[in-house]
Amino acid sequence: MINLLIMGKPGAGKGTQSKKLLKHYQLEHISTGNIYRDEIKKGSEIGIEAKKYLDQGNLVPDKMTNDIVWDILNNKDYPNGFMLDGYPRTRAQAEALDEMLCRLNIGLTSVINVDVKDDVLLRRMAGRRVCPNCGHTYHTDFHPTKIEGICDHCGHELIQRPDDLEESVMNRLAIYNEKTKPLLDYYDEKHLLVVIDGEQSTNKVFHDIISKLGEK
Repeated sequence: MINLLIMGKPGAGKGTQSKKLLKHYQLEHISTGNIYRDEIKKGSEIGIEAKKYLDQGNLVPDKMTNDIVWDILNNKDYPNGFMLDGYPRTRAQAEALDEMLCRLNIGLTSVINVDVKDDVLLRRMAGRRVCPNCGHTYHTDFHPTKIEGICDHCGHELIQRPDDLEESVMNRLAIYNEKTKPLLDYYDEKHLLVVIDGEQSTNKVFHDIISKLGEK
């Protein structure tokens, strides 16, 4: 069994690497971002509340997110382990997670940090487009669609998410550097941190992660 936490600034490529790692290790995916996006799409009470924060590039309050993660961890079976994605994002959340895992008598195998510089991320995210129908992600420069603005998979019109707009991205990076970056020290002190150069090709990043985990 392997239990992972994947970290990195917004746009660092966590989603892409998560898909590869989930398939490789046959893990369950726990993505707070996906959970909130699903709730927003459904128009649920949780979704409406979360949208207020996410549209401005802010973090959803700790208690709200902690409660969601606890419900998932406590009510599911993970035969091969799990991957946490987008949580924790603050030291307080990390400490809350430690308490949850202790209560469940499980621990983290590794904390993967996909490291990318801020200026590179701004360029990446400004061109990112998403299909609201099937969820596929594209980029105007790095991964364009065959027909501009139209999803290759389902033919739906693409959108630019509010949290990918430049002002929102800059705010998200500022929040990350202030609140989330200290988690790297937190997990480094626990000897769980694995730092990966996220400015390499997607396949090279994945290969480096697998190689590092093989050392654990």
